[in-house]
Amino acid sequence: MPASHYFAPPPDLPNRPLELKVSAAGRDMTFETDAGVFSRGALDVGSRVLLDAMERFEPLSGRAMDLGCGWGAIGIILAARNPSLDMTLGDINPRAAALAAGNIRRNGLDTTRVRAIEGDGMAAVPGAFDWILMNPPIRAGKPTIHRLIDEAAGRLADAGRLMLVWRKQQGAPSAMAWLEGRFGSVERVDRRGGYWVIACEAPV
Repeated sequence: MPASHYFAPPPDLPNRPLELKVSAAGRDMTFETDAGVFSRGALDVGSRVLLDAMERFEPLSGRAMDLGCGWGAIGIILAARNPSLDMTLGDINPRAAALAAGNIRRNGLDTTRVRAIEGDGMAAVPGAFDWILMNPPIRAGKPTIHRLIDEAAGRLADAGRLMLVWRKQQGAPSAMAWLEGRFGSVERVDRRGGYWVIACEAPV
């Protein structure tokens, strides 16, 4: 089974916990990862590019969702950098959601402000969001990715943004053209290491 943030691991998949140190938010942060979750061995390049690109919008406030959070790097690091941000991390993979919850506590974040949930897409959390962040699960296929993006589009607050990181070789240019038909505006805000960061404003 490919390790991805949108595939649940089989129940008999052995645990192989691993501790990672990530320098972010002006400090060294500690994360636990495990077998059966996306990018177990390191913070992946796409997530790092997205996190760096978000600095141009900071400080962030309001409600945010890390959609397909994996072990929680994007949501936890942004929440640490932006203390006024109310952050929900969500993943369909139960092991990933549990790791994200543990990593929130491990890094000393307020669990009334930063929380992790298990669920498919946006279904498990109510309300509108000012920021939805997503490193799309490419291996899940276009129908799944398009469904998740359409769900996110319908849950953005006025002036809210969906922030996506997409590898150019995995279809970022065609994805951007598809996104332009579903959002009020679509802009490539960064390009580095073969990845594009795409900002999509709420549909008009």
